[in-house]
Amino acid sequence: MTNFIYIYITNRTKAEAKKIALYLLKRKLIACANILGPIESMYHWKGKIADEKEFVLIAKTINKNYNKVVRETEKIHSYTVPCIVKIPVSSNKKYFDWIIGELN
Repeated sequence: MTNFIYIYITNRTKAEAKKIALYLLKRKLIACANILGPIESMYHWKGKIADEKEFVLIAKTINKNYNKVVRETEKIHSYTVPCIVKIPVSSNKKYFDWIIGELN
């Protein structure tokens, strides 16, 4: 079940995270999404250290959908450089089978 991945995506607002999740769900690129936040994010940006609140979208899908998720997310994301990170995960068989079923 190494085919199963989470895609971690940071977002400016909860509304943006929900918009992206719904967009990906409707296209059957992800089976499920969790939205967490607000979280505190600190990072280098344009020569300064930013300290912002963000919302994390965790999209659950399979590895073969990753590049499509990246392309589709970049089309509608508000950030110039969105954080879209693939994380390989394992799960119980019933949950993995449900993920596969939702993506077909």
